[in-house]
Amino acid sequence: MTFSESDGDFTGRIGDPTGKSETRKQLSEEDVRRHTETYKKQIYKVLDPEKTKVYYNSEWLAPMTFAEVVSLSAKVTVARMLERDDFTKRYQGGLPISIHEFFYPLMQGMDSVALKTDVELGGTDQKFNLLMGRTLQKEYGSEPQVAITMPLIEGLDGLQKMSKSLGNYIGIDEEPNEIYGKSMSVPDELTLKYFSLATDMAGEEVTRLEKGLRDGSIHPRDAKMSLSHTLVRMYHGREAADAAQQHFVTVFQRKALPETIEDYVVPGGELEDGKITLIKLLTLLGFAASNGEARRSIQQGAVKWNGEKCSDIYGEIVPRDGDVVQLGRRKFARLKLF
Repeated sequence: MTFSESDGDFTGRIGDPTGKSETRKQLSEEDVRRHTETYKKQIYKVLDPEKTKVYYNSEWLAPMTFAEVVSLSAKVTVARMLERDDFTKRYQGGLPISIHEFFYPLMQGMDSVALKTDVELGGTDQKFNLLMGRTLQKEYGSEPQVAITMPLIEGLDGLQKMSKSLGNYIGIDEEPNEIYGKSMSVPDELTLKYFSLATDMAGEEVTRLEKGLRDGSIHPRDAKMSLSHTLVRMYHGREAADAAQQHFVTVFQRKALPETIEDYVVPGGELEDGKITLIKLLTLLGFAASNGEARRSIQQGAVKWNGEKCSDIYGEIVPRDGDVVQLGRRKFARLKLF
């Protein structure tokens, strides 16, 4: 029996338009290959590599002739494509829909044809694409696959689905302290959903936890700590989970600095008259990927200098040996000067 979860290298160059209010930027082949290696590294934390085979859908999509592409597109009407909620909203709102975006569900459907898929798994937002696989399998004379959808999980903001691009995610390959700290910021009302959808906790344990939260015998904070410990244990082991929990208790519950803070040497060439802007320092530390991200962190009150909150996005500081910069609850750096 063949199971698939489709997000291939060829379709990746288009980018899935699902849930998007604007045309997706196309990716280069090099970008997609680099992302693929990252995905493989992460997925093998969940799946057994000895029992998992990775296919690249460029194997069957890239060789298609233009005549074959035209023949494929003739099997589905524009009206059918506009049944997709996101396409409908963009069309009714006068927002552009590029023709190439219509090909994403067609290409994903061709994955099911090429692999003779029996079962395809995807999020509820992938229902249209999964059903397209069934449609094309029938068109090409194959038995239609079973489409299984899973609920989407909201991100740390508690509103939108978890997404790296939205910054509301927990990465399974992140450091233990990062996973633990992020998990502790999950909204209380989503704790049980995270346990059910994202952990290996047995169903009866989730039921017991739900009952305890309802009758007050389990504190929401304790449930969250159990969730955080479980997620770290799943991807880094129990010892790392214990250490991450101890780190959290030390730093956040006791309001103390962590025992070990990484030193960062401030290059003299980055200073002007002995000063440096806070935005520039955050990017040098790797606490922000861009000036814009650093600015938002300051505006959100997430940046502290020696324990004091910084709110001036134009602020300059005079760094000294031993000064501690903090971003959020998990990132610390102790400055060293030449």
